[in-house]
Amino acid sequence: MASPTTIVLFHSAFGLRPAVHAAAERLRAAGHEVHVPDLYDGRTTDTVEEGMKIKDEIGQEELLRRAITAVAPLSDRGVVYAGFSLGGSIAQNLALGDEKGRGLLLLHGTSDLAEDASVDELPVQLHVADPDPFEPHDWLNAWYLRMQRAGADVEVYRYAGAGHLFTDPELADYDKEAAEAAWKVALGFLDGLGE
Repeated sequence: MASPTTIVLFHSAFGLRPAVHAAAERLRAAGHEVHVPDLYDGRTTDTVEEGMKIKDEIGQEELLRRAITAVAPLSDRGVVYAGFSLGGSIAQNLALGDEKGRGLLLLHGTSDLAEDASVDELPVQLHVADPDPFEPHDWLNAWYLRMQRAGADVEVYRYAGAGHLFTDPELADYDKEAAEAAWKVALGFLDGLGE
């Protein structure tokens, strides 16, 4: 039997909404220990514009500091970093800097990476809409190559016709079929990391 995996799941620019808690419960039901830091201090929103306003108000450096602080007590266990959209970019930044990181699960979002980024075969899985206005094809192709060059073992799953945040049932982007397909693959990925 696979050992339980410790997952830190970061919310999107919409904040720590019910969909993030529901995702955490889904992961817990599959046998994982899941932590969901609130990087927005309880603030949530229903629009991308308002979410980006909160993000800009807090600032990228402070968001990363809050994320690092949340993960620090867990990092010796070998954490799997995960996140939705903006949370995916934060998860990626932390995973690439954590030698003990066990994996990286990205839902709807990626981040740029430093030229000298280097990991030791870090398992990475990305689930993204196709097309996605926030993750255009040219960007994703370049990101994939840079991640491979950094030493990551990358899988990318694209969902034709889905909206950007297609796993959130409360948003217009929601696509039930794509969401269920993504979760099925993601759960298999996480089970593999616990072996």
